[in-house]
Amino acid sequence: MGITTPDHAPRVMDLRHIHTPVLLDRCVELLGPALHRDGAVLVDATEGMGGHSEALLERFGNIRLIGLDRDTDALRISRDRLARFGDRVTLVHTVYDGIADAVASAGAPKVDGILFDLGVSSLQLDEAGRGFAYSQDAPLDMRMDQTAGATAAEIVATYGEGDLRRIFERYGEEKLAGRYARAIIAARAVSPIERSGELVDILIAATPVAVQREGRGHPAKRVFQALRIEVNSELAVLERALPAALGVLAIGGRIVVMSYQSLEDRLVKHVFADAAASTAPPRLPVELPEHAPRFRLITKGAEVASDAERARNPRATPVRLRGAERVREAP
Repeated sequence: MGITTPDHAPRVMDLRHIHTPVLLDRCVELLGPALHRDGAVLVDATEGMGGHSEALLERFGNIRLIGLDRDTDALRISRDRLARFGDRVTLVHTVYDGIADAVASAGAPKVDGILFDLGVSSLQLDEAGRGFAYSQDAPLDMRMDQTAGATAAEIVATYGEGDLRRIFERYGEEKLAGRYARAIIAARAVSPIERSGELVDILIAATPVAVQREGRGHPAKRVFQALRIEVNSELAVLERALPAALGVLAIGGRIVVMSYQSLEDRLVKHVFADAAASTAPPRLPVELPEHAPRFRLITKGAEVASDAERARNPRATPVRLRGAERVREAP
């Protein structure tokens, strides 16, 4: 098995962190028609702990996997989990907008299947020290790749009120964005905000009692989402990654994307819709071959988890799944 990761000292991780993959059967069903080909190549662009990859490698004994992840801890767990598949697996430490380079480096001119399972992983949520969960006090980090980039604590400490309000509004769709931004500025003037518990206390104190009684969720939920997206540049990365992913799909190849919040799903919807649309000028009496759609949608709108799966795996509750298939090369 090939794996490219940094050489910094790892924390001890083990397979006890293994989780239940979301919409696993549906992902196998949708990707399956593209993976029956001999020598088919599958890219798991969000490898995580390898749950989806393991199932697909078992189901399709002919495929080769290229797994990408920015989280080195997740890659170590996935490496151990997938070790039995030997040289059928190549794991790469990269953000998923590097998909084209990763595919080229693995010697695959085109791929047959691509899977994106977006958002924060179970490993990142469950490991308290990462600072992703507002329910657990931890250093305010939130980096998916702990080898690079600014932490959430640094953003909270350095962004002005306007920038904090902007990210809370844009990435968290938070109605109290301005109020929370002002509260953070006031609190950090007294002492640094370095832990998730400190930030949660500030946000709760800044939330009107009437709003807390409305049942709109924990006061920190949307702010933590916004900070996580800002720290990891998630939407900007996704905006680059989706066209790159479509570009490496072979004819007949399929892509499946699972989103967990509306901003991601909206972006996926628009990219897929554009790819599946004709480029013929308006009122053209006959659609010329060069204007025909390059992709077709293989899901009707966004699919959601069943009630049974939500009960079995609560983290499937917000998922929105979309898929597309390449039907012709770009002109």
